[in-house]
Amino acid sequence: MRIAGATVLLTGVTGGIGGSLAAELSARGARLVLTGRRREALEPLAARYGARMILADLGDADDVARLAREAAGTDILLANAALPSSGDLLDYTPDQIDRALAVNLRAPAMLARLLAPAMVAGGRGHICFVGSLSGVAATRSSSLYNATKFGLRGFSLALRQDLHGTGVGVSIVQPGFVRELGMFADTGSPTPGGVRTVAPERVVRGVVRAIERDVAEINVAPLELRFLTKVASHFPGFAERVQRLAGAERTMDTIVTAQRASR
Repeated sequence: MRIAGATVLLTGVTGGIGGSLAAELSARGARLVLTGRRREALEPLAARYGARMILADLGDADDVARLAREAAGTDILLANAALPSSGDLLDYTPDQIDRALAVNLRAPAMLARLLAPAMVAGGRGHICFVGSLSGVAATRSSSLYNATKFGLRGFSLALRQDLHGTGVGVSIVQPGFVRELGMFADTGSPTPGGVRTVAPERVVRGVVRAIERDVAEINVAPLELRFLTKVASHFPGFAERVQRLAGAERTMDTIVTAQRASR
């Protein structure tokens, strides 16, 4: 799928790697449609990249449906938005659980469902989900986030098979720890076991590669983290013990405590 000249709907542009994605896609000649909840954050980005903006709350089912209607003609859906959802499940209210599931899993699945028919009818298009290595291996204090990312990965890989032969590709890009972004950067805590991070630009390159080459799954992380994640996906009990030995429990407890204090 060529990015140049394509209409790209990008969610989550105001947080995480969204800004970097918008900059790269704009530089490659995409016609951007940016969406987010906050006008004051979205307007400057839309002006910077000459993009169209659509205000929408991905936690609201009606807003998601309206977003799909207003973004009709999308060639590439880049579902990047997600809530961090870290912390022990018992600390979450039912409403908070519903919102995390809605934003992280329901919204991207529904946008794909609503936008794919026109892509299939035209015989071209691409759907790219930005997931996480948390969708491959579980970690402490991430049960809700793990659930949404495991679900997103399964949805993406199966949808890819459903759309095979239609001219519409489906990919998922799964970063590990991203430098200067995410809960470790926000709290100043070290990554578990001193695992290395990757620059946001590497994630952006992974997304571009996934779209242009129709790659099913790309994991963006240092070699050792990709290896450990693969081991953890096959041997979760062993991985749990290794994480404890590496001090992951202490690290996550520190992060959760810091996040509670900032609320």
